[in-house]
Amino acid sequence: MEKNIENIVSVSSLPGLYYLESSRSNGLIIKDMDSGVKQFVSVRKHQFTPLRSIAIYTYSDSTPIEDIFKTMVEIKQDHNISELLKASNNDLANYFRIVLPEYDEDRVYPSDMKKVLKWFDFLDKRDFFSLNAETNEKSTSEDIGEEE
Repeated sequence: MEKNIENIVSVSSLPGLYYLESSRSNGLIIKDMDSGVKQFVSVRKHQFTPLRSIAIYTYSDSTPIEDIFKTMVEIKQDHNISELLKASNNDLANYFRIVLPEYDEDRVYPSDMKKVLKWFDFLDKRDFFSLNAETNEKSTSEDIGEEE
């Protein structure tokens, strides 16, 4: 299965993130990212948030979380995400000014920032971003090869 953000969901009252395997009228079949165990989760008990649908408010519009993750990957060596999860609200705001300078400080709360950091940390610990970079490099080199 190709790893992309389109297939990843957050499920209320369940920790972490999950791969979306399939959907039914009464719920979703999700797969644990670590164990690969599949389970059915009912819409009657849970709410689902596809990561693809999440964006952070800016003063002019909003920025998709995928773009924010790309920036976080680029500056990852300069910041310890695990430390930031324990940091003060002021430190979180300073970090977000680096990641997304135009984020709307009135509508983006520290809890939102922590959630983005937790999701990033969760995916990063599972090498999600390095796998995507390898996939993108392969497809780019294949595209170049086809043009020659």
